[in-house]
Amino acid sequence: MSNRDQFGSKIGFILAAAGSAIGLGAIWKFPYMAGTNGGSVFILLFILCTLVIGLPILVAEFMIGRRGQVDAVSSFKKQAPGTPWFLTGWMGFIFSAIILSFYSVVGGWILGYLIRALQFKLTSDHNEFFGKLFADLTINTTEVIVLQGAFLLIIVLIISSGIQNGVEKSSKWMMPILFIFFIILAIRSLTLDGAMAGVKFMFVPDWSYLTFDTLLKALGQAFFSLSVGVAAMLTYASYLKKNENIGSSAVNVAGLNIIISILAGLVIFPAVFALGYSPDQGPGLVFIIIPAVFNQIPFGSFFLIIFFILLLFATITSAIAMLEIVVATAMGDKFEKRKKYAWLCGIGIFIIGIPSALSFGKLANIKIADRSIFDFADFLTNSIGMPIGALLVSLFAGYQLKRIEQLDELPVKPWIFTIWRISVRYIAPIAIIIVLIQGIKG
Repeated sequence: MSNRDQFGSKIGFILAAAGSAIGLGAIWKFPYMAGTNGGSVFILLFILCTLVIGLPILVAEFMIGRRGQVDAVSSFKKQAPGTPWFLTGWMGFIFSAIILSFYSVVGGWILGYLIRALQFKLTSDHNEFFGKLFADLTINTTEVIVLQGAFLLIIVLIISSGIQNGVEKSSKWMMPILFIFFIILAIRSLTLDGAMAGVKFMFVPDWSYLTFDTLLKALGQAFFSLSVGVAAMLTYASYLKKNENIGSSAVNVAGLNIIISILAGLVIFPAVFALGYSPDQGPGLVFIIIPAVFNQIPFGSFFLIIFFILLLFATITSAIAMLEIVVATAMGDKFEKRKKYAWLCGIGIFIIGIPSALSFGKLANIKIADRSIFDFADFLTNSIGMPIGALLVSLFAGYQLKRIEQLDELPVKPWIFTIWRISVRYIAPIAIIIVLIQGIKG
């Protein structure tokens, strides 16, 4: 056990955990979800859901992981011996591998865009150019596979270096740069003529969007943007020292996630409104609309390079967490073989992800439940896997762990503990079941 790596500092853990949460969920998915669901009302509901439901589950994952001090599967076996709870860990292992298999495809697209941005090839007077560019990239068999492999190679090299020298060190320099870049881009976006229309869209509520459907989508976004339900936070917390306060760490991670999500909105919506675009462009907002927007402002090519570096860093920090779950579970207590397992798992996930990479080109006609391979992998993990995982974590922490064990890990004021316990035992499970049912229906 003494050979097991640990985070060297609390800030290193917080930045790594926040990096896991702050990925495509905050920068890619949050803006288009807010854009298609009324902006300000969705943002308000997202913040409330994050704090009231997402945060208690995040604390639960931290609690289980830190108590275990081992990988996810072994952690459940250790804390609930002779029960089937260990299957929750295997679920995290499987769904994390599937998530990373298609996530790495998107990471490859971002690499492709960054390379083009650095070559100043993302310039055109015709906005249709950017839609065609995205389509051409996603159907190019060789390029998407090479880029997917290149992205995974970066992740494997980081994970193979260990927790302190790999995960913690990379997060300590990538996350501050991410914040600085976000602030620079937000300032640039807010200084455009007409930018205040975007700010109004984000912060002045249009109560006609206050519907049950918007609430469900905001709740789903809160779960997914915090990376709860796939043992990511549980695994990271297992490398946390016993004297660290998991309550304050969870608050910091949730807070950073909210701040980055709002900053992403302040980068995107003021620019979108200032240049006459609609905010409800959906998933293509980042890859099609944003390049077109930056192309119309002074020094746009420079700011576009910054944007895709930022997006790449955010995607890398999330992907690191996904691969770490898989490697930690596969590795078990063979800590000295981390590099070997990092490469084996990376290669395996690369192979699994090839069909997703080709699902816009050569395999476009193959459908699973009326979805492309890529979309089905996304649906399977986001709409089914993550809610089930979050539900099981909530139930385990709320019912399997004894009150004294909960208090030992979460030494907070009695009223805070009571609110947390009520949430993980009653509020969160009910909310997750509703999200799960709606997700399966969708």
